[in-house]
Amino acid sequence: METNSTDWRYTVMPAVFTWLKESESGALEIDFDATQKQAAGVLKAQGKGGSRMGGLVASGTLGENSYLSTEQRLALLKCLSEVAKEYNVPLISGAAAETKEELAKIIEGLATVGVDTVMVMPPKTKAVPSDEEMYAYYALAEATAKEAGVTIMPYNNPDAAGYHALSTDVLRRLSVLPAVTALKISTTDVSTIETLMLENKDLKILAGVDTVTVHAGLAGACGGITGVGTIFPKASVTMQEYVLKGEWDEANKISQAMNSLSYLDAQPLLMEYLKFAMGIHHNDAAGGLRTFGKKLTQQQIDDVRARYSLAKERLELLDLID
Repeated sequence: METNSTDWRYTVMPAVFTWLKESESGALEIDFDATQKQAAGVLKAQGKGGSRMGGLVASGTLGENSYLSTEQRLALLKCLSEVAKEYNVPLISGAAAETKEELAKIIEGLATVGVDTVMVMPPKTKAVPSDEEMYAYYALAEATAKEAGVTIMPYNNPDAAGYHALSTDVLRRLSVLPAVTALKISTTDVSTIETLMLENKDLKILAGVDTVTVHAGLAGACGGITGVGTIFPKASVTMQEYVLKGEWDEANKISQAMNSLSYLDAQPLLMEYLKFAMGIHHNDAAGGLRTFGKKLTQQQIDDVRARYSLAKERLELLDLID
């Protein structure tokens, strides 16, 4: 695979968690200092080959996005833009809306707080949009982003409940728009990546599911966005180094070592699961478990602990724990 070490799209990027704390009234609120600290810690990590994460993904699914108000979200992103600037990486965040007009307003708002690239989810509507309706939705997003001085990343996530799949034809048409910097394809079926790359080897596609990082690389993805890599950044970055060099056996060893935990990245409660695993990793399980999301059962907590411990043990044998 042809690589470009100066292009952030040829790296893996962490989808960082939003840390919470109790206010004086006992309600949960964003802990901006802890969130900045954890994000910086991930961006400092290096792979065995010396590379680092190439971007910072904030206020996404793993960042409590669906539970935050617009004001909370913009304050969080403004806070994390400081970290992104310090480490000279782009700040990436997501946007979802029912209408293209609502989406345009969201993109304009994200641009004001330092977001460089907006991951645009398909419209979350009951009716399935036609290809032309889907294209119009993204075309306005692209035009809005261009006017605001940012880029967009169409985000195809057909495995997520409530989101419509983008057809290969729409993805192909969107990929050539000026303000589209890459496509993000989050599915365990990497055949769409392979189809698009066979047609255009210059496409920039990012994978979004940890369990298929290596398979996505084989199919032609140049980088990825990771949840598990936020917990084990050295391992995730090193795996991407091997993927870019085509050293598939070495990359697969790391993928298999992390797989017990990576499995959770494709589950409905991925945010609650992986956030708790991050808390275990930092000896702050009570803090990691705090979330605006669903409370885990004891059985789920025990399962995450077991999966985390197995992944850590395997990665330690590969010298991939910081």
